[in-house]
Amino acid sequence: MQTTPRSVRLHIAIFGKRNSGKSSLINAITNQELAVVSPVAGTTTDPVFKSMEISPIGPVTLIDTAGIDDEGELGELRVKKTKQVLAKTDLMLLAIASDSEPKEWDESILAEAEKRCIPVIGVITKADINPGDVAAKWFETAKLPYCRVDSPQKKGIDRLKELIIENTPQDYLPSTIIGDLISEKDTIILVTPVDAGAPKSRLILPQVQVLRDALDAGACTMVVREHELQAALDNLKQPPRLVITDSQVFDFVSKIVPAEVPLTSFSILFARYKGNLREFLNGIKAIDNLNPGDKVLIAEACTHYPSHEDIGRVKIPNWLEKKVGGKLSFTWAVGSDFPEDLPEYKLVVHCGACMINRAEVLERLSKCKEFDIPIVNYGVLIGYITGILNRVTAPLEKHK
Repeated sequence: MQTTPRSVRLHIAIFGKRNSGKSSLINAITNQELAVVSPVAGTTTDPVFKSMEISPIGPVTLIDTAGIDDEGELGELRVKKTKQVLAKTDLMLLAIASDSEPKEWDESILAEAEKRCIPVIGVITKADINPGDVAAKWFETAKLPYCRVDSPQKKGIDRLKELIIENTPQDYLPSTIIGDLISEKDTIILVTPVDAGAPKSRLILPQVQVLRDALDAGACTMVVREHELQAALDNLKQPPRLVITDSQVFDFVSKIVPAEVPLTSFSILFARYKGNLREFLNGIKAIDNLNPGDKVLIAEACTHYPSHEDIGRVKIPNWLEKKVGGKLSFTWAVGSDFPEDLPEYKLVVHCGACMINRAEVLERLSKCKEFDIPIVNYGVLIGYITGILNRVTAPLEKHK
């Protein structure tokens, strides 16, 4: 459970005003002294993430946030960090202390949740002090499920977990990456280049997740580097059901894999798994409209030291500038950072998003759509640049 990547966990975020009992609540849910609890308002300054398991949901990530009513120059920065958590929230717990009344901050964060279609559970904290009838009436008026808790005594926590189970969105993550594309005992080949950017002694996360998904589907799976691909094909009595490759070697691999054998990439699979493949495909036409000097945003959801072969820092910029016939102005957004000034960009190029959850990817797609900014992901872009986009999206055609 602890090794499950955070990016595929249900994200449950706790929001509320300062001193509304958020930190005590996360400690009670996890049964650990994870967050610092203090009567001093504003003790929590940055979001705190904790991984745990809630049966029968499975692995989840709980997020404790700073007070949405924080004040002052530093307070504004804390509130900004808190609101950024909304982008990755699958389920919200809105905490209101029993001895206080809902204020405009509570109404504001609830409105943000409704705008993003995030399900909300009301939590009346400090139930040992006051029944919290005002907060209860407010939750009832808003038609939200709610419960009362006394966090230090762990009272009401079981009921809260029941509400979490009942209100978890069923579509927060698709159930499979490739399981619906293959059948039991199918032979598939994963092509995993080992270059300067590959982590030493291990595969990158998308490769590991696809491999596990294939094993769960009962497929016979071969893992090879691109230069051993031909030997792997020659050793098979029958052609494989599917070949999945790193997008960076599309040009090399597509010339080896027979035309009748379905071919796709890890990045294209993740465009569907983590986001919306159709939206990424819609952004392709913008590549032909780029001109020298145009601004392009490259979003890298992970933080890593770029090598001389780096896909997002070197290869994609080179491919785009070669196609445009001149220099472009590139900006890189790393990790959970994503700029607000999107209208200045002519194109957004997103990575496979293996390190962030689906809610955050969909939030970014929504922002781009709001400003009419075209967005593609690595696999879709490279497939288009190499002229094989139709081929590598064909295996997913009916699932777009």
